[in-house]
Amino acid sequence: MQLELMGLLTILLGVATFFMPASVALLVLSICTVFGAAAALSLPSLGGASILVPNLYLVFFVLRCLMAYGPGPSLEAVNTRRVGFLLLLLTAFGLVTAFAYPYFFQGDTETMIVQRTSGARNVITLAPLKFASGNITQSVYAIGGLLCFLFTFAHFSGFGSKDQFIKAIAVVGAINIAFAVADIITHFTGTSELLGFVRTANYALLTGAEKGGLKRISGTFPEASAFADYTVTLFAVTATLWLARIRPRLTGPVAGLSLVFLVLSTSATALVCLALVLPVILTQSFLASARSPRFGRPAALVFIAAGLPFVVLMLVVVFPEIAAAIHAFFDEIVLSKAHSQSGRERAAWNSVAYQTFLDTAWLGAGLGSARASSFILVLLSNIGIPGLILFSAFIFTLFTLKVGEPDTETAVVVKAAKNGIFASLVTVAISGTGYDLGLLFYILAGFIASQAAAPAPAPRYAEALSRYAPHLKPETSQS
Repeated sequence: MQLELMGLLTILLGVATFFMPASVALLVLSICTVFGAAAALSLPSLGGASILVPNLYLVFFVLRCLMAYGPGPSLEAVNTRRVGFLLLLLTAFGLVTAFAYPYFFQGDTETMIVQRTSGARNVITLAPLKFASGNITQSVYAIGGLLCFLFTFAHFSGFGSKDQFIKAIAVVGAINIAFAVADIITHFTGTSELLGFVRTANYALLTGAEKGGLKRISGTFPEASAFADYTVTLFAVTATLWLARIRPRLTGPVAGLSLVFLVLSTSATALVCLALVLPVILTQSFLASARSPRFGRPAALVFIAAGLPFVVLMLVVVFPEIAAAIHAFFDEIVLSKAHSQSGRERAAWNSVAYQTFLDTAWLGAGLGSARASSFILVLLSNIGIPGLILFSAFIFTLFTLKVGEPDTETAVVVKAAKNGIFASLVTVAISGTGYDLGLLFYILAGFIASQAAAPAPAPRYAEALSRYAPHLKPETSQS
């Protein structure tokens, strides 16, 4: 095991949070999610697999929450009448498949896997199905996601507040933007090595690419698409909050700059996701404005709806050369994407993943056994139809959770978190390559679940609940 510089800093910070309020631990965990290409530990025994900074700090976050709240609130998160129980079932099922299916279906199919070689970056290649390091690492990520959900729920169910959530998202968004600016500056000044300390994971790092004359912004992530996937989630949350007039001085600049850098990232996934997510956010804001003007921006919506077509028309008429350049740019990154080498490779991954799904009688090859270029095919090729059903049930239940009256600030903040989940799902449905959705996804999900009304506990559960989590009252709102 090799300890990286960022790993040492993470350990020191983790120890320090034991002497700080638990709310600080949540903020630090949220900030750690920004470092998507920073290895904390390298594991030569697993072919050089990397444990990232957020995954290492998660251990300290869990311990800090246990010190502060005990096990009760996290156990409440997996009450059979709560959405967390579905995530528990999904994770348990995934772990069973990870350690059983590769042996059960060995010799029956081939999969696209991450092959790690000594002294080299990861390579995705076609190989016969067998138990491999990917089954272990993806299982660890799945457990980490569950723990993140449970203890985020524990923090917000009776101790944290929606203001802490908003602050954490705004701070994370600002840090993400700061590193995006640093990525651009260091690229064009030839000083990219200054960001080397956050680019230590054993991934194929595509941090110096350009397209259409623009720097493909990767920030603290291994490539532009990963940066865009992360940033679009933050944009969806902060844009929803800004349109609802919630902490506009914090959420407005983060939302606006995130949108700018999403476009500048030149990620086709980001542009397609924005085309799907923006109408949802704007429609929600319009309906909210009609019901409760204090949670809407009707003037901004009218300006966007009426002004944007006018701006586009003026651009085409007055500056035709700019319009032609923009068309060529979008044609390269979106319209012609499927014919590029990257597009053909990802199509091949999806084809292999679908064949794996068929070869395993719709059961999948086991968690971590297969890669694809769409999260739907990742689910089907890894954990099959049963896993897809469990994941869909978890997401459906999460989206349909009710949080008191609709026209309250708490309900609006929860809606913003749901929009973040929606944006994240759209991006991975388009280009997600693995099962791990990232800890930011589970922070959002844990916050949403914590704000729902507590269900009435079963009789034999009531005693344990009153003993370990007396602050949780059945049939009351956790907002």
